[in-house]
Amino acid sequence: MSNVYSNSIFWIDTDKIKPNPYQPRRDFDEARLQDLADSIKQYGVLQPLTVSRVEREKEGGDGLVTEYELIAGERRLRAAIIAHVTQVPVIIRTGDTAIMKLELAIIENLQREDLNAVDRARAFFRLVNEFKFTHNEVAKKMGRSREYVSNSLRILTLPEEILNGLSEGKITEGHTRPILMLADHPEEQLVLFKEIVYKKITVREAEKLARKIAYDRVRKKEFMPDPEITELEEEFQEKLGTRVHIDRKELGGQIKIDYFSTDDLRAILDLINKSNVERKPDEMMENHIAKSESTVASKTEETGVSSTETPIDDRSKEEIKTDDADLYNISNFSI
Repeated sequence: MSNVYSNSIFWIDTDKIKPNPYQPRRDFDEARLQDLADSIKQYGVLQPLTVSRVEREKEGGDGLVTEYELIAGERRLRAAIIAHVTQVPVIIRTGDTAIMKLELAIIENLQREDLNAVDRARAFFRLVNEFKFTHNEVAKKMGRSREYVSNSLRILTLPEEILNGLSEGKITEGHTRPILMLADHPEEQLVLFKEIVYKKITVREAEKLARKIAYDRVRKKEFMPDPEITELEEEFQEKLGTRVHIDRKELGGQIKIDYFSTDDLRAILDLINKSNVERKPDEMMENHIAKSESTVASKTEETGVSSTETPIDDRSKEEIKTDDADLYNISNFSI
């Protein structure tokens, strides 16, 4: 067990305090640091930092030099340096192992609620990966449930762009649950993340979207087994950088493209315009008709029976009579 120097407070030069190599937090809000620095200028450092005493040999082996390694209080130290304070109050601990320092750093940040979800998850990961703690042991150390630890660690499976967004406060920790529902499809996760950010979608709305996407995936496997359609859909999504849904019908179908703003629409149009192939508006229909006629001609040649079909007129005799009497009057059409 580590010893504390009688719980006494010492004043140490800031330039003698080295950063904590086990500090779990990576991101420090510059504006909040400046606010703390302004407070320190006026009132001083009110809460002591916690450090460990480390003695190292001087270069050349000529005696020992005493240094202090920060365990807890990095925000206060950084703010003190910004405020040009040369000494800070500290409590000195001795005999701490690496694992004790990491535990203290995590617990101190958690107790102050200064640790964002990503940094907390990374700290848990270090306890599990480097120090071989089980999820249950980490939970006991933190005073939390095992599920809390396991769910925190799941956050680290998200793409880096989403982790950065979570760290920066673009989404809440609650938003990660619906995004994690799409774990097998990282491209879908990124699209949902962008929708949450740009459309200001709530957690509940995001959950509905994630369920719909997951349902569509299952439905597609059940009702659209054509691998070529699935491959084309994924190619569209990769090229356009957004969600694309191909709604296949008995004849043809529709392509649905998600977008977030008018700029997105223009960007999609630019991508289409960059293709060197110019198509007339009715070219797809003409190609389909030509292909169909070619198929019909081949079947007629093989069987000797014409299989040409005429589109069905599904009007009643009364409707045909009424419509034909004033066929081209534009007032009969509605939009």
